[in-house]
Amino acid sequence: MPADVPYRDPDLPVNERVEDLLSRMTLPEKVGQMLQLDARGDVKEIVSEKLAGSILHTSPAKMLEAIDLVAKTRLQIPLLTAEDCIHGHSFWPGATIFPTQLAMAATWDPALIERVARVTALEVAATGIHQTFSPVLCITRDLRWGRTDETFGEDPFLIGELGAAMVRGYQGGGLSDPTGILATAKHFAGYSETQGGRDASEADISRRKLRSWFLPPFERVAREGCEVFMLGYQSMDGVPITANKWLLNDVLKGEWGFAGTLVTDWDNVGRMVWEQRVCADYAEAAALAVKAGNDLVMTTPGFFEGAQEAIDRGLLAEEDIDGAVRRLLRLKFSMGLFENPRAPDPARQQMIGSEAHQELNLETARRALVLLRNSGALPLDPESAFKRIAIIGPNADDVSAQLGDWAGNSGQVDWMPDGHPREMTETVLDGFRAVAPQRWDITHSRGADIERLVADPEGETFPDGQPRPPISQGAPVDEHLIALARAEAIRADYAIVVVGDTVNLTGEHKSTATLELQGGQIALLDAIAATKTPMIVVLMNSKPCVLPPSVLDAAAVIQAFNPGMRGGRAIAELILGLIEPTGRMPLSVPRHVGQQPVYYNQIRGQHGTRYADLTQDPLFVFGEGLSYSPVTYSDLSVSVDGDLVKASVTLRNEGTRPSFETIQVYVSDLVTSVTWAVRELKAYKQVTVPVGESITVDLELPASACTLVTADGRRVVEPGDFELQVGPSSRDRDLLKAGFRL
Repeated sequence: MPADVPYRDPDLPVNERVEDLLSRMTLPEKVGQMLQLDARGDVKEIVSEKLAGSILHTSPAKMLEAIDLVAKTRLQIPLLTAEDCIHGHSFWPGATIFPTQLAMAATWDPALIERVARVTALEVAATGIHQTFSPVLCITRDLRWGRTDETFGEDPFLIGELGAAMVRGYQGGGLSDPTGILATAKHFAGYSETQGGRDASEADISRRKLRSWFLPPFERVAREGCEVFMLGYQSMDGVPITANKWLLNDVLKGEWGFAGTLVTDWDNVGRMVWEQRVCADYAEAAALAVKAGNDLVMTTPGFFEGAQEAIDRGLLAEEDIDGAVRRLLRLKFSMGLFENPRAPDPARQQMIGSEAHQELNLETARRALVLLRNSGALPLDPESAFKRIAIIGPNADDVSAQLGDWAGNSGQVDWMPDGHPREMTETVLDGFRAVAPQRWDITHSRGADIERLVADPEGETFPDGQPRPPISQGAPVDEHLIALARAEAIRADYAIVVVGDTVNLTGEHKSTATLELQGGQIALLDAIAATKTPMIVVLMNSKPCVLPPSVLDAAAVIQAFNPGMRGGRAIAELILGLIEPTGRMPLSVPRHVGQQPVYYNQIRGQHGTRYADLTQDPLFVFGEGLSYSPVTYSDLSVSVDGDLVKASVTLRNEGTRPSFETIQVYVSDLVTSVTWAVRELKAYKQVTVPVGESITVDLELPASACTLVTADGRRVVEPGDFELQVGPSSRDRDLLKAGFRL
């Protein structure tokens, strides 16, 4: 194509360039631009035959091949390249892998999360990737759901704050910033409101319920300028999200003014044919998806022929395709990809996994750890005489468990069979060997296995050709392994037991029916508890689990989730008192799987506060977490000043170490026209309380935050009496309360 054609002129307005290029495109070229295809297959077919405008899961080698193939196409429209960079550059060997999103949520620190996303963007952009499928803004409700680890927890306000921070970090200076990447808010919307915790099941959810809880985080990032929204897999009220015009057009584009790009999730369009069975063929599915406002169709190769057939059959007009293609071309022109396709840059790649990035990773891991129980055993004193520490458990020296899903060899790509370089990850065993006093003796015993993997009896692949993951079965109790671990614990002064789950028990298609620790882990914990050696339990898992009595009676319990590459060192530092525990739970933890779903902002009105056979009270609640020094709250005062609700509260450090406190501010609307939550998080502030001192902290929130959603779907502040509730967690007994009136 000659360089002097208008769309090649960077001095022309973007809209002029778009219209010029669109006028030159054939129908197959237009439809191809709407395809985002899996580059693990034949890249030549994808680019040269399907004319795909976007690719994902692109190995470093295939990235270069794809760029060369685009240069040989008629119009040379640059590719948009995408990857699941969920908590770091997941599938680039040597990239910085941060704690998972659920672990990061335990920091309650948007500024820190923004820094994490910025570092991720720098590493990702240097490798030629333009888009990440992150952040996840789903609200965790049922912990059996396999994708709990990808969320920021259960609270819409906290999710919105952390999600907006991640969007800012990813996108940097905007579309023209070559160090920025496109953030993708997902899964829009209500995807996590599952039935029985089953992934992608029909979401039994009303429009009012959507507006009340599930939409606010998405609206928050839309206002923040998030460039891409990804749709959920599920249907609502019988309508697949891919075809939901009300959600995509009326709400997202109409009410919120979203002018960015919509991408389906994996084969959403195809699933309307082969799984949800709402379309007879790909032509019908393509017509539904395009008319609903979708732009990029992820991994549905049949869309290429289906969309063209839909036009031939009168199900679609070419003008319908033009609307989506205009948006995609506008995005590529605005990013400057025609002038600079942002190919892999070996010079910039030198900073991937750099020391500075690893230090941020360690800082994040430290902040993400939540101390849930402590009998006084922690912190251990590194200045004490000789100690023998037994590091026990299947996840004590397991890289995969530490990194979690969407990282290295977690199963989504085929070019990293060995995962990330082993030396980049410090397990708990590595961490203790690195930071414990040299005079101490650090021993190790695995103690138990978690699972055995077996083939899925349904067959090797799903109907769309994707491989079925193996099924995880609980490993049998191995008495020999337990005996070895028990012997180490008897000889030790302390036993650090690291238990949890595996990547085979988390993720898409991997929801669990139970929340109990699998395999030989409970038998191991019981055996170590019986030795009477003080036991410190570290929970390294993708989501909270139901805990046996041996854990509840342990000397200490630490929730680590999947703490990333440096998580093992951070855990050792916490146990040895080299850092303070600062993490706070981003979600609630049940005592029994039958309590599901548990979350703090329950709707008022049920009969009683317990089951006939069990309390409804969660084991741990949203916002909970201990410090090494206890902090007391007192003297809450509240006033209304115009459009602001102002408060002050006094905190006193009663211990011998400084305490980093997350002051949580909840609002309860005392009488409402519709049933509403007992309380909602509306603000929080993080402060350090020095040893032996009292500090008075000023708090404020806009009166406009005190809203509810009416029966007809309007979000309003109803005049009347409210209660401000301030404290260290969402548990009722932890909160000071004071009334105010709006």
